Amino acid sequence: MRSTVQELLDSLHAAATEEERRSWAVASAQALGLGGIAVSLGQELVWFSDDTSARLEDLQFVLGQGPSQLFKDEPGTREVPDLGKVLAQQWPQFTAEAEELGIAALFVWPVHIGAAQIGTMTGYRRTTGPLSAEQSAQGWLVADALAQQVLSRWPAGDECAPSSVAGTVGLHRAEVHQATGVLSEKLGVPLAEALDRLRAQAYASGRSLSDTAHAIIERELPHDSA
Repeated sequence: MRSTVQELLDSLHAAATEEERRSWAVASAQALGLGGIAVSLGQELVWFSDDTSARLEDLQFVLGQGPSQLFKDEPGTREVPDLGKVLAQQWPQFTAEAEELGIAALFVWPVHIGAAQIGTMTGYRRTTGPLSAEQSAQGWLVADALAQQVLSRWPAGDECAPSSVAGTVGLHRAEVHQATGVLSEKLGVPLAEALDRLRAQAYASGRSLSDTAHAIIERELPHDSA
């Protein structure tokens, strides 16, 4: 029997393990009528329910396109109920890649700590169609619950920016930052340009961003190829 969002919210506890949080995220996505959900804080992917959710976040990060990009202080959920309709408009590359993954619709909620938006929660569907009013409202509750999980793992007295909190939850892009530093030093370019080159290489190769970064760190790929 599928749990309701409220039952799931009542079951989530601050000391949940990574496996428990992942199971909770999967169940939450199902309760919202979604195929999966992922949460990013700043440029860090901190929580995802399945590999497709993680891949979608990687694509947005690599391409700089997608509904989670530049989502800031919007009053409601950003809905893309039919991804194919934006193919030639806002995000042509991202949409084409998402459709390759079988994604038909995307929805984005802000993630807040207090009044500050620190990230986004993105959900996907493999069928077109909008959210119901109830699903949209319940998505905010799930996003808030995830924010509380992040806050509970924020080291006491740490005054770092919210995006730094990702390290206490699970820094999925740690190797991306490391590979960016490697490229910056080897190619003699600024970090921003090195990251752009890393993104371009990941996209051109069809590999995930993390796999490409790992290959560079392990010297499986030549540094100058990026």
